[in-house]
Amino acid sequence: MSGRLLRYALAAAVILSLAEAHAAPSCDLDRPIRFAGNDWASHQFNVAVASHILAKGYGCKVRTVPGTSQPLLNALAKGDVDVLMELWKENNVEIWNKMEKTGRAIETTGVSIEGAIQAWWVPRYLVEGDPKRGIKPAAPGLKSVADLPKYKALFRDPEQPSKGRFYNCKLGWNCEKVNSRKLEAYGLLKDYTNFRTGSGAALDAAIASAYTRGRPIVFYYWGPTWVLGKYDLLRLEEPPYNQAVWDKLDKAKSGVGLEACAYPTIRVSIALNKAFADAAPNLVQFFDRYHMQDDLVNKALVRMRETRDRTGAKAARDFLRKHPEIWSDWVPAQVAARVKASL
Repeated sequence: MSGRLLRYALAAAVILSLAEAHAAPSCDLDRPIRFAGNDWASHQFNVAVASHILAKGYGCKVRTVPGTSQPLLNALAKGDVDVLMELWKENNVEIWNKMEKTGRAIETTGVSIEGAIQAWWVPRYLVEGDPKRGIKPAAPGLKSVADLPKYKALFRDPEQPSKGRFYNCKLGWNCEKVNSRKLEAYGLLKDYTNFRTGSGAALDAAIASAYTRGRPIVFYYWGPTWVLGKYDLLRLEEPPYNQAVWDKLDKAKSGVGLEACAYPTIRVSIALNKAFADAAPNLVQFFDRYHMQDDLVNKALVRMRETRDRTGAKAARDFLRKHPEIWSDWVPAQVAARVKASL
């Protein structure tokens, strides 16, 4: 074979292999895949990641159905929604148990958040210092909630200077009620005020202001969130989570005379409409393999905030570009090749 013919043959082989790798993808369904459109940031990010893979890797049409938690759970059971990317089962136990009994919805083995946490936090620089910022440790012995009374002067409440200030979560949220009972159970109300912010944004602003100035603050927060992704925080130790202790605390009207413990760490899974799952076995395999670590979600939420990415689409593409070693295991090789080409 002449050199020219050899070059033609090699070029043809390359073109053929590329054509095979990027062959027209096929989707299990010829209608749009409907994602539940809950409006919190981590859910938007996970929906954006899954939607991109389905659209660019499998050739599916996708759409998002906006709504709130319980109505969208009902829509999943009815078949108006196909996929719920974040099933916070512990927060919706009764409605989910009813849905499972009907057989209209299933929980996959996929995980959208490996470890969703709730806890009390302080900036790490308070305990360990921060040489880069010229901050010396102001509370080197502060490790747990039991240590807080010794440091009430450090966290002085400007409105009640004889006490420290604990920043609770937003007034009316269940975490605000649980934290209030914890303060009672830990005997901290004689040393700390239970300060509730009027909004989640106000709590964020208080944390950001203190952290930027290197000031002391002790507060409740949850994850994954941009706050845990952006700031270097230290989680205060509490008695280990105990189901019996937690159940009493969660249902009580007051924490006086009760024990308290750490919040449970929640593994957030993916749920599917059963009829959709039966009709889309290849997509079910993808959702079963989906597995997102909470630190990656935290970083994505920081990016969403800094770039004003309200849908999570930019953060999703950023994740897919930077971490093919993670998501490539969720899909067949040809699907992965098509997703990479789309980026």
